[in-house]
Formats: sequence, structure tokens, C-alpha cells
Amino acid sequence: MNEEALNMSLRKFLKVVGVTSQQEIEKAIRAALANGRLKGNETLKAQMVLTIGDVALTHKVDGEIKLA
Repeated sequence: MNEEALNMSLRKFLKVVGVTSQQEIEKAIRAALANGRLKGNETLKAQMVLTIGDVALTHKVDGEIKLA
């Protein structure tokens, strides 16, 4: 295994995950604010699950997103 190739590939994947996840979260929150489902002062519980079936990996991260 080439450690440098693995490192670069992981960084690229995680960058895409981070950027696209942020965009999707912001879009969903803006839509919920626009249609009245959110007021804008909530703290939202969030969960991210990463799975890689070929290595039997499931990694879960729980957190909060504060709107105010």
C-alpha cells in the first residue's frame, strides 16, 4: 500500500464530504426556515454515518448545529 496515495485520496474524499454536506445542511435549514418548520433559534441534533462496506467500517458521529 502506498501511504502517500492513501493519505491524498482520504483528504480528497473528506474535503468533498465536508463541502457537499455543509451545502446540503444549509439548503435544508434555509428551506425549513422559509416554510416555518424552524424559527431560527433552535439547536438541531445531527448525526453523520460513514460506511465502507469492503472493510466492514461503520463510524457514527453525533453532534449539534446551533442556529442562534
